[in-house]
Amino acid sequence: MDTLYKILSIAIITCIACIIIKPIRPDFAIIISVIGGVIIVFYLLTYLGSIFETFNTIFNFSGLNSSLYSVVFKIIGVGYLTEFTASICSDTGNQSLGDKVLLGGKVMILVMALPIVTSILDIVMELLPK
Repeated sequence: MDTLYKILSIAIITCIACIIIKPIRPDFAIIISVIGGVIIVFYLLTYLGSIFETFNTIFNFSGLNSSLYSVVFKIIGVGYLTEFTASICSDTGNQSLGDKVLLGGKVMILVMALPIVTSILDIVMELLPK
């Protein structure tokens, strides 16, 4: 919970700094916004270890192919990175570009998810009576 308070504080301080700086130096406001976002992401990196352990337990329990484990994390990474990039685009006044980034991320996630869908269908087909 302490990390959440730090993240919220950084976000509020970053927003206030951007509001103050934007009329004077709009280019610095964008840089401040990006730096604030990066600091927040670094605070969240501390939780990745427990997330990896949980997913590893789930995949070991399910009996799914271990290569799907990395695909799931790649999909999650693509989702977060595209959302973060689209937000930066929107912050800089490029909402249309941000929308294209989100569309690209969704298409990539769909393509990356195909092996998972195929594996699930294989499992379902094995369970059905012949």
